[in-house]
Amino acid sequence: MRRFGADYLTETRRGMWEDSRDALADLRLSDATAVLDVGCGTGELTAVLREESSGRVVGLDRDSELLAHARNGGPVVRGDARSLPFPDDAFDVVVCQALLVNLPDPAAVVREFARVARERVAAIEPDNAAVTVDSTVDAEAALARRARERYLRGAETDVALGANARAAFEDAGLVDVRSRRYDHERVVEPPYADHEVAAATRKASGADLRERRGTMAGSEEELDALRESWRDMGREVVRQVRDEAYERREVVPFHVVVGHVGGG
Repeated sequence: MRRFGADYLTETRRGMWEDSRDALADLRLSDATAVLDVGCGTGELTAVLREESSGRVVGLDRDSELLAHARNGGPVVRGDARSLPFPDDAFDVVVCQALLVNLPDPAAVVREFARVARERVAAIEPDNAAVTVDSTVDAEAALARRARERYLRGAETDVALGANARAAFEDAGLVDVRSRRYDHERVVEPPYADHEVAAATRKASGADLRERRGTMAGSEEELDALRESWRDMGREVVRQVRDEAYERREVVPFHVVVGHVGGG
């Protein structure tokens, strides 16, 4: 299972569910008295679940450092998604976000979710093969696509699972499985927030690509060449940020899949 730092999770989930939560309708959170957020990380989705449900919402993650960021607002538990520390039928709804894409056997984990769920199981999973990027820096979209292709080839799990996640639910024996698409749009434009300026600096240093190198396919020479081009692109991003001319739009498609336990 891949591990992520608090900064990475905060950045990639920033603003998600801020504008619309219609795609969460099938979770029927307002009816739930007990909800479990598995792989809650730094707690962004947990906070949304607490806003949408009047019941008890518990966050679970195996990383104690991430849980330290998620403690505000309600209970959190340290545990593994593959062996949840709860009895059968403990929650009305069990949900995860961007977790199954990092696991080698998603259906087995969904079965474990179903064990502790009385009614519904849900997963909010990205299709990383369908991410799109538009930028005022001409080279950025093409380089992002090249990096994404190497990531897709190098990943040990199905990081494009989102579009096909309902198959894992059906394999796990859930019924009345439904799926809705939710596009997480991230826009960078002036005036820039501090984290956006920091992201531009990381592009110019190649730090973001360096940190993802272990999950990317290719020879050392190919990855070095990609990183050098990435740094050149990043320096142009920094120049445009200084001139307040930089704009970027990224769309990550997520699929919200909900299945019912025993026809409930």
